[in-house]
Amino acid sequence: MYASKYVSKQPDPQGIIHYSAEENEIWANLYEKQIQIVQRRACDEYMQGLNILNMPSHRVPQCSDINIALQKASNFSVKHVDALIPFNEFFALLANRQFPAAAFLRTREDFEYIKEPDIFHEYFGHCPMLTLPDFANFMAAYGNLAKDVSHKEQVLLARLYWFTVEFGLIQTQKGLRIYGGGILSSPDETIFAVENPQPKRLPFNAIEALRTPYRIDIKQPIYFVINDYQQLYDLFSQDLLGLVHKAMKLGDYTLSPIAL
Repeated sequence: MYASKYVSKQPDPQGIIHYSAEENEIWANLYEKQIQIVQRRACDEYMQGLNILNMPSHRVPQCSDINIALQKASNFSVKHVDALIPFNEFFALLANRQFPAAAFLRTREDFEYIKEPDIFHEYFGHCPMLTLPDFANFMAAYGNLAKDVSHKEQVLLARLYWFTVEFGLIQTQKGLRIYGGGILSSPDETIFAVENPQPKRLPFNAIEALRTPYRIDIKQPIYFVINDYQQLYDLFSQDLLGLVHKAMKLGDYTLSPIAL
């Protein structure tokens, strides 16, 4: 497992996490910059979710700040976890309609792009899409399927998650837009994902995504583009584990990196 240089903060007995003045300032700077960048690049559903959450822009939110609106919208909630957790724990939380969030914030050194999922990644990147009931149901179904399968199967299911929930693009009537939280929490990659000519942008295909390894330390060389969210939801009307096994037999592709 990747060793993070960050340590997740622990809540006090009242469940409050105490962030420093510098961390609150970094959050405010990130929010101010990214709220402008996501305009006309993020999908409409994400922007609507941001409005629903109405998270504070001047300080790092607490879980309670997010959960009040999130639970009302989709019966999902955020749960504090350590910086890195195993696949089993991650998927089990999703199955329980809880989204894991590690309580640490990137330093200014990692301002534009961070390898690890920090609290800005979780709250600003992912939680807006979780206000959509259908998308939240998809996440819970994903966790329920993945929590009890073998580690090898989880590795491939994590790839599919990576290329959709984390780094997914959607083709809309307004043009190419972003719904993946890994992109939307990165000022650098938000612009890169939809405007840079370097990466491949491929029509979404579950088998292809399952066969494609990924790296966390580079901008993505490949993005998969859905035409609508029903393409994701339909994964569970198919034999998704059957697709995983087919991808295993076909073997992995070689990833061509794009340097940061």
